[in-house]
Amino acid sequence: MPEATPTLTLQTTPESRCATLGGSWSAARLAEPATWQSISRALAELQTNAVNRRDPRSRDDKTAPRETAPTITWDLRALTRLDHTGAQLLWNTWQRQWPADVQLTAGQRVMLERVARFTAPDGQPARTSLWQLFLKLGENLWLLWDHAVGLLTLAGQLLLDLAKLARAPRHGPWRDVSGHLFRIGATALPVTALVGFMIGIVLAYLMSRQLRQFGADSFIVDILGIAIIRELGPMLAAILIAGRSGSAITAQIGVMRVTEELDAMRVMGIARGYRLVMPRAIALAIAMPLISVWTTLAALLGGMLAADAVLGVTPAYFFAALPDAVEIGNLWLAVGKSVVFGLLIALIGCHYGLRVKPNTESLGQGTTASVVTSITVVLLVDAACAILFKNVGI
Repeated sequence: MPEATPTLTLQTTPESRCATLGGSWSAARLAEPATWQSISRALAELQTNAVNRRDPRSRDDKTAPRETAPTITWDLRALTRLDHTGAQLLWNTWQRQWPADVQLTAGQRVMLERVARFTAPDGQPARTSLWQLFLKLGENLWLLWDHAVGLLTLAGQLLLDLAKLARAPRHGPWRDVSGHLFRIGATALPVTALVGFMIGIVLAYLMSRQLRQFGADSFIVDILGIAIIRELGPMLAAILIAGRSGSAITAQIGVMRVTEELDAMRVMGIARGYRLVMPRAIALAIAMPLISVWTTLAALLGGMLAADAVLGVTPAYFFAALPDAVEIGNLWLAVGKSVVFGLLIALIGCHYGLRVKPNTESLGQGTTASVVTSITVVLLVDAACAILFKNVGI
């Protein structure tokens, strides 16, 4: 049965004014544009007329005394329904204080008292109690646990899909893998080379100013080699790919949710993990080490040119001293980390993409959360690898 239309009737006499409310003052009815406009207009006029007003007979006489408007009596007993939205509207109309004369039922009073208790005074922020902070912490921990379980489930499904692919490799989604390899790897080469080249130049210039003070110009090869090959190359590549390709993965799968393609896949019996997650994970696991090496070479090139320009370290000496300064273990460690980074970025991007709700706001939030989470996880994993493999290649 449809709810009654909200009404506001004002009865005025020389001695009193009574505002009688009727119908359903609920969020569903007040959200209707025509209803909201009429109710808002009536409340605004009522609020304006509630202030002191000038006697109409002496409107042109600025010295005439003001006549105080009669107190408004509010009658809410005829309301069929009053929810928090309607109560908040009334409370704001009353200037967030109880009127002098109001007639209402016990349930309506409880509703209005609840709204009054949780409405912050004008110009003052709402106070947050320790209990509310504790509940917010629990909510965040529960959300973190939910995401961790979802990622672990996705990783387990990926292992099962890889085992299925190993049993029947001829029926694997190789076209999807090839396409993702091109979009994630080949198209990312220019931007990763540019960023790596500029980072190498900046590092060489900064370190040359310090090394020149101690006459240790030749050690720039050692510092650049260790820093770029072991840490900066894989890190730069992972961060760029997380922002570039991780967001694209989330957006692609999220759009499939918005356009109901994921529902169509489920109806058709197509496994989402096998067709959506696994090709992207394989492509990133293959592309990330290659992009990492490419970024490392670009950064070393920039550092070599800057060292030659500032310190006079020639490229020939740089190439000759680099193998002695940097052990091959650093390169294998960087490649291994890049594979892990690629898998994590793919899983996080797919995880947030599959959790997108069928609306554009959720799509934007999921894409942003995917990028932030991917970069954060990459940094945490890199820090863990730095601690675990501190004796490798050093």
